[in-house]
Parts: sequence; C-alpha cells; structure tokens
Amino acid sequence: MAFLNPTITAAAVEASEFPDLARRYRVTGVPKTIVNEEIEILGALPADAFIEQALAQVNTIQHEGAKSPA
Repeated sequence: MAFLNPTITAAAVEASEFPDLARRYRVTGVPKTIVNEEIEILGALPADAFIEQALAQVNTIQHEGAKSPA
C-alpha cells in the first residue's frame, strides 16, 4: 500500500534480529503486518485478500468503538 499512496509509510523489521520488538508485537510467523497498532494480518496474501482482511478489521474496530460509552 505504501507504494500506491505517498501518505502511507511502511517499515520491515527482521524479527530474529529484534526479539524484543517481535515479542512486543507477538510475531509468531512472517510476514506479519501491523497497522496503527490495531490491525494485524499474518501471512503473505494477494492484495485483494489483504485489503479484505484489513477492511474487515477496521469495520470491527469501528463497530466496537460505536458500542463503547463516550
């Protein structure tokens, strides 16, 4: 996605070289994509499947936020 939109940034981290970071983000397999500390997608997916999973998680987060008292 960072290739398609200049407002998106991405970083790749070698989990075996940064074990503390891997533990912090509960990396159990690679690749693992984390978006804004909320969305987590594990595995290499085709772009359409990746977007589908990301949007499903966004919808879940928004739905849960709507149920929370302000």
